[in-house]
Amino acid sequence: MTSRRTFFRQLSTAAAAPFVLPDFMTETNRTLLQRLETTGSPQQIAQDEDFWSWIKAEYTVSPNILNLNNGGVSPQPKSVQDAHIRFYQYSNEAPSYYMWRILDQGRESLRAKLADLAGTSPDELAINRNATEGLNTIIFGLTLKPGDEVVLSKQDYPNMMNAWKQREKRDGIKLVWLDLKLPSENDDDLVKQFTSAFTSKTKVVHVTHVINWTGQIMPVRKIADAAHKKGIEVICDGAHSFAHLDYKVPDLGCDYWATSLHKWLCAPFGSGMMYIKKDKIKNVWALLSNTDPDGADIRKFESLGTRSFAAEMAIGTAVDFHLGIGAARKFARLHYLKNYWAEKVKDVPGVRLYTSLKPEFAGALAVVGIDGIKGPELESQLLGTYKLHTTPISLGDINGVRVTPHVYTTPKDLDRLVVAITELAGKQGLAGKQKKS
Repeated sequence: MTSRRTFFRQLSTAAAAPFVLPDFMTETNRTLLQRLETTGSPQQIAQDEDFWSWIKAEYTVSPNILNLNNGGVSPQPKSVQDAHIRFYQYSNEAPSYYMWRILDQGRESLRAKLADLAGTSPDELAINRNATEGLNTIIFGLTLKPGDEVVLSKQDYPNMMNAWKQREKRDGIKLVWLDLKLPSENDDDLVKQFTSAFTSKTKVVHVTHVINWTGQIMPVRKIADAAHKKGIEVICDGAHSFAHLDYKVPDLGCDYWATSLHKWLCAPFGSGMMYIKKDKIKNVWALLSNTDPDGADIRKFESLGTRSFAAEMAIGTAVDFHLGIGAARKFARLHYLKNYWAEKVKDVPGVRLYTSLKPEFAGALAVVGIDGIKGPELESQLLGTYKLHTTPISLGDINGVRVTPHVYTTPKDLDRLVVAITELAGKQGLAGKQKKS
């Protein structure tokens, strides 16, 4: 906690900036410095509304629509927006000079900063634009031959499933699909669903850390350990877990991993990173080639052409903001917010909850449904009548909306959701009784 006083002073400069940014130290930020001295366990602070009100003040979210789809893409705190805008203005003074000769020099310091946050070596991280780009780089970069098997699930993210389907169509590999039984509060059962699909031809297993459809936290480490015993490589989709769950990438035991930083880290839109275990880098071909596409330098994956250098450099400010809150406190708050509303509606007649309330199995994301109302219709009613922005979910037996609060969301905000779900469930139940009569 002794470093908290430097938190917002760090926000006044972006990662490895070759110049000094304007002072972003607002009066709100100065007051928040004092609030960051708050002591107590993460679980205690999770319910300290005075503390979190100062965090909320750092966001510029709409007062009219309640955004409960932070899992799709998160808003940035004001300090990150200011850093991004300043870098953007700086770049426009002489784009080819300031972007390519000046800002580009900040990538190595930013890489080191992200590596420290992720618990990896800087030489294992590539900075890119999102999880889809990172995971597609890995999926298309691995050398696989016809007949090689890849184990994945029908609950993985569509962009990744489509990438694997393309490899199947183009290269003749075999995809072994799992239909996971979710929600689950049994790690051993989840692991068994994967290991029972392993054969002598299995070369890769693809695991989503936090499943976007339900919020289920998967036991990646246990699956990875079982896979490695059979010589199987492990790809982890960390899009919804990084800066959400409290972990370091090596804790997962995977060989390959990627995330979007514009989700839970609240970095600029279109920012992400990819991890490849050091000794595996040479085995992955660069998706966008360079002079050494099969080399052992992680930087071979950053030949993206002209990118948003302003957005990239502002990632460092988002890291500072995240560290100022603290990973453990952040997860405790997110889990508390999910349970706050879910506990209030789970026993309402006609309401179905498709997500665990235990912190080992789910964090902020949760899916709720109402009998007789399809997911898209429920999403439409929540937005049209109550001005609540959610995500419709329809996958197999799961039919409802995904609700995703963030650190700026308050229990009072979520009371609006509780009222809406209760009223809609009541109306649906009454309509059902009238129809029967």
